[in-house]
Amino acid sequence: MNKSLFALVLTLGLGSLAGAHAATPAPALNDAQIAHIAYTAGVIDITAAKQALQKSHNKDVRAFAQEMARDHAAVNDQALALVKKLGVTPQDNPTSKSLASGAAAEQKKLAALSGSAYDKAYVANEVAFHKTVNGALSGTLIPSAQNAELKSLLETGLKLFQSHQMHAEHLAQSLK
Repeated sequence: MNKSLFALVLTLGLGSLAGAHAATPAPALNDAQIAHIAYTAGVIDITAAKQALQKSHNKDVRAFAQEMARDHAAVNDQALALVKKLGVTPQDNPTSKSLASGAAAEQKKLAALSGSAYDKAYVANEVAFHKTVNGALSGTLIPSAQNAELKSLLETGLKLFQSHQMHAEHLAQSLK
């Protein structure tokens, strides 16, 4: 797992030991922060997909990237509509900031690659990213969400993103 994803795992307290041995528990997330984290994760995957569509010539990688851009944009559109309906302003927080900075560093590393090296690295990052996000959704974000509509949207997103993880894992196997 790359360092930025490891930092996210620790930030969210998802590591099996990370939360158990923390000196001080992480402050509870409110719905505005949860919405921002989920939205940020979607933006990250859309950005990564757009980069893959520019760099990759592999039809399977490109099809996967198109799926990521389409699905994450759709979920983010639903999230924006929900926060508007609820009158909630998504709230930046250390977790969303960590996600964004880690993703920017990863995008920079990927930008330096090309051909099959890029394809393999992009797909490996997608596997790791989806594992992390799915763990965050199921272990932290969904249980912490107070609003029933937000919780439902996160649960729907989790099902979709679990299928993304499986797709990325299969694609990674085919690229070896």
